[in-house]
Amino acid sequence: MTADTFNQTLNWLVSRAPFSPFTVALVNGDRFEVDHPRCVAFREGVAFYIAPGGVPVIFDHEGVNQFIGDLMGKASA
Repeated sequence: MTADTFNQTLNWLVSRAPFSPFTVALVNGDRFEVDHPRCVAFREGVAFYIAPGGVPVIFDHEGVNQFIGDLMGKASA
C-alpha cells in the first residue's frame, strides 16, 4: 500500500463520526483492533497505536495488508 493511501485511509477511519472500531491486518498475518480514535498517531506512512494496557504497536504502509471495518461502501485499502 502506498504511504498516501495508508494516510488517507487511516485519517478517514479515525475521523468517522460516530467512530467505529476497525481492524488492521498486517502482511505477516497479525491483526489488531483499533478501538478508539485517539489511540492512533500517524504521519508519512508510519503509525503508532497504543493498545489496551498501554502496549505500543508501530506499523507502516509497507506492513499493512488491509484495513478491515465498516467502510460504508468504500473499498478497503
